[in-house]
Amino acid sequence: MKHLRGMVALLAMLAAAAPAGAAELKIFGSRVTKVIVGELGPQFEKSTGATPVVVADVAAVMKRRIEAGEPFDLAVLVNFQIDELIKKGLLRADSRADIMSSGIGVAVKRGARKPDIGSVAAFKQAMLDAKSVTYLKEGASTIHLRKLFVELGIADAIKAKAVETDGETVSELVADGKVELGLIVIPNIMSVPGAELVGPLPAAINSVVMFTAGISAASSNQAAARALIELLKSPAAKPVIQAKGNDPA
Repeated sequence: MKHLRGMVALLAMLAAAAPAGAAELKIFGSRVTKVIVGELGPQFEKSTGATPVVVADVAAVMKRRIEAGEPFDLAVLVNFQIDELIKKGLLRADSRADIMSSGIGVAVKRGARKPDIGSVAAFKQAMLDAKSVTYLKEGASTIHLRKLFVELGIADAIKAKAVETDGETVSELVADGKVELGLIVIPNIMSVPGAELVGPLPAAINSVVMFTAGISAASSNQAAARALIELLKSPAAKPVIQAKGNDPA
């Protein structure tokens, strides 16, 4: 109840700051962003008049779309991608804001046996025992996983049975029973009803992916975009962010 009152108060303040009857607010991000904005969006729209619409794909794909000149208002991508876009002058440096972070987890089909991944040795054995493993073809989590597989000495074994997805369909492939184990950031797993989280990778070998916001230098909806960043950074948004498997920044 306390965080709900805080949300109402914050939205009232944002409503005063954002222009009335603002147009669609186009947001580029991954599924993590889409899930959070999906929860907060209706109240934000009601209070500010701005309709948040998230266009989602693998963060690396969305970055390329920005670089290709596709119009948008706000991006919530991986921190180093946002920094690169700021250096290129495509995002406003003064709008940069860390929003939330997510660790990498292991997914199985809901109801399936969960392997032991409680230690580095157990995780390694689970990867070797799995008949198939899936992860993103490109992504912040994949950069870490490929290095990890080499460090654990299982890169060749994983490559022989890996399914690398072009889109964010890791959890769906696991939920459909097409792949035994999925490796992706935890919120992605939690967003698919047919997939079940086994747990995070052991702390010693996990990697935290930071999702960061930045406003398009060409956006005509600067005020609304800043208002949404304020909402995402507010204490009132923390319970929503945490409930979806993230840690507020």
